[in-house]
Amino acid sequence: MNYTSRYAQLLTHYCLEVRPGDKVFIATTLLAEPLVRELYREMYAAGAAVVECDLAFRERERLFFENASDDALRTQPLQQQVAMESFDCYLHVRAPYNLRESSGATPERAKLRTDALAAIQKNYFERTADRRLRRNLCQWPTDAAAQEAGMGLSEYESFVFGACKLFHDNPQAAWLEVREKQQYIVDHLNTCSTIRYLADGTDLTFSTAGRTWINSDGRTNMPSGEVYTSPVENAVNGVVHFSFPCLYQGHEVEGVTLWVKDGLIEKWEARRGEEFLDYIFSIPGTRRFGEAAIGTNYDIQRITRNILFDEKIGGSIHLAIGQSYLQTGGKNESAVHWDMITDMTNGGEIHADGERIYHNGRFLL
Repeated sequence: MNYTSRYAQLLTHYCLEVRPGDKVFIATTLLAEPLVRELYREMYAAGAAVVECDLAFRERERLFFENASDDALRTQPLQQQVAMESFDCYLHVRAPYNLRESSGATPERAKLRTDALAAIQKNYFERTADRRLRRNLCQWPTDAAAQEAGMGLSEYESFVFGACKLFHDNPQAAWLEVREKQQYIVDHLNTCSTIRYLADGTDLTFSTAGRTWINSDGRTNMPSGEVYTSPVENAVNGVVHFSFPCLYQGHEVEGVTLWVKDGLIEKWEARRGEEFLDYIFSIPGTRRFGEAAIGTNYDIQRITRNILFDEKIGGSIHLAIGQSYLQTGGKNESAVHWDMITDMTNGGEIHADGERIYHNGRFLL
């Protein structure tokens, strides 16, 4: 069975819904060339007018941060800028050579780059909110990603393909079934206005009044399997502890606990990496939450140190500091969107308008 071809078909027809005349932008690395070849074939066969590719080479990020002038750091990448402004589809295929390429950048230089990308990110969030830009984030198995997950490459390949349901006779039908099941959950949550997360070290309450829960069914992430919203910005209160490692921009922070009052993160601590947390919370908009979510993909049952998979773990919740999702009604703006995850399978509960709807990692609905 050619699972690469099956993957390309799923991404083209189910995830991005490529249509005649579409302009498609693919961002990945040279390591994903086998998948890019199949995507190129499948997308043009579907009628795409343009399929443009940004294929990163080994150590591109490191070379950039080590050698770019401050003016270069402040300059928007033109290809990405045009794609976010005027293309119809955007596919980001993660296929890393080295997951720590940019971790050597100083906070000051990293901030210059973050600021330069802010306008592109804003355009991206606005155009994906109403699907003027149909986007998807997915993974191609590489040695670096496998090592980060603690697996050999062949084992990691099976993990990725399994999480994407490529071993099903009809992967698209399998994802349509996920869509149907999660819609029932979303429909219930959208009748509620107050949510409470309870777990070891966590007792957090937030309002979702006027906000929309979204059914993440594989069309924007592959794999997916989550339901999410943006909490009312000034209506989050309590404490939340994240039991899983928190990774962002090549940095890892462990044992994160946040104390929140009226939506503002007033205090934070971490068992390891607190200095990076201090830096992130100096960036505008990061001390409020942009997302609250519940992972529902029970094909993912282990940490891989990759947020694309880890936030979907069946039996987990996550919250993101920073940028909200406009399609949920969220209003917080930030150059950062950092997902942090905690396990709910050991007595964790979720209450909606006072009713217990979730226990030990499973919905009771």
